[in-house]
Amino acid sequence: MNAAAARARDAVKEADRKHVFHSWSAQELIDPLAVAGAEGSYFWDYEGNRFLDFSSSLVYTNIGYQHPKVVAAIQEQAARLCTLAPGFAVDVRSEAARLIAERTPGDLDKIFFTNGGAEAVENAVRMARLHTGRAKVLSTYRSYHGATSAAINLTGDARRFGNDTATAGVVHFWGPYLYRSPFHAETEEQECERALRHLEDTIVFEGPQSIAAVILESVGGAPGVLVPPPGYLAGVRALCDRFGIVFILDEVMVGFGRTGTWFAADHWDVTPDLLCFAKGVNSGYVPLGGVAISGAIAETFARRPYPGGLTYSGHVLACAAAVATITAMAEEGIVEQSARTGAELLGPGLRELAERHPSVGEVRGLGTFWALELVRDAGTREPLVPYAASGAAAAPMGAFAEACKKGGLWPLVAGNRLHVAPPCTIGAQDVAKGLAVLDEALAVADAHMA
Repeated sequence: MNAAAARARDAVKEADRKHVFHSWSAQELIDPLAVAGAEGSYFWDYEGNRFLDFSSSLVYTNIGYQHPKVVAAIQEQAARLCTLAPGFAVDVRSEAARLIAERTPGDLDKIFFTNGGAEAVENAVRMARLHTGRAKVLSTYRSYHGATSAAINLTGDARRFGNDTATAGVVHFWGPYLYRSPFHAETEEQECERALRHLEDTIVFEGPQSIAAVILESVGGAPGVLVPPPGYLAGVRALCDRFGIVFILDEVMVGFGRTGTWFAADHWDVTPDLLCFAKGVNSGYVPLGGVAISGAIAETFARRPYPGGLTYSGHVLACAAAVATITAMAEEGIVEQSARTGAELLGPGLRELAERHPSVGEVRGLGTFWALELVRDAGTREPLVPYAASGAAAAPMGAFAEACKKGGLWPLVAGNRLHVAPPCTIGAQDVAKGLAVLDEALAVADAHMA
């Protein structure tokens, strides 16, 4: 590394240490990598080390870094009009809404724009409560819906613990997860049937007349790429219809090609009443999220003001990026590419790794969204690290992650799982390269087995 690059790296890291407050972190215990640039499926540091990104940042660079069509669209829009208050009709805002509505399932034809996924969830819950006149919202224990007030209370994983007020009107229940079935199921059919019965019982004993909504991730992202069994989402839709409950699908992480369809709900032909999106809508190039709204809920606010809004709702630059992203995805067949990559490369490749490495308890996923569940004992399925582990207890996963980085692969590790989420545009050679690095790194995980 030359002296100029070293000075640039040191300046970035020094400013970061002094002034940036990082999320989900003890500030003095972290040492963020200083990144100099990125393109396609790679980013690199000031020393010239290139990393194949199997995390898509935080599962949002669906079209990769620096896609030229999206960069050009942002530049052109900035030269013409950078921003305008949300109360005006603007061409790119309208076009972004139209392109999203064309791809959402069913009659989700109205789009309320937010700055990101958590705000989408906040507003979807608000809409459901106002539409029904009810207060409670049901969500699963294994879930993540964001870090704002309602969203973090809806979240089921351990990040909720430090924020849970116990006053948010949230009731948690168990969703399907056959590998660690809370229902002692042995087949997907049993898991689906028992999970739906459990949800129905929860609704009945909480009082259907008090429940505004059930919110689910179509495919559970942060909890471990939890793909629902066939029939589950349709069963939840039926329960919501029976009891007059709003059905919300959180597609923040899995929308826009991540699972090989425009929206993950398309795999099961299910239409919710409200659908939350963000991340992949413009690959995170400019912050954007939103709620796609059904006709019935939109009608609630046809002559009654919706009591919510955001200064940057439908930000012009963000919407220009969304128009360019969705257009590029359609023209370049990126959604179809994601489906092929999962079916022909990632799925088979990860299953081959599982056959060679006893620490891999299960492989699951769709498209360019997969998880390896790592275990200490394949027979008992004891996780490689305990739930919500930190410090020394999390060391085995830390060692595995470091082995990935040493091989030039940037992993996404959560709990005892590796999440495999490269850009939807990743090529076959890079998939093979990433799998080869994982093959070596999993030997480290094998060494930590009981």
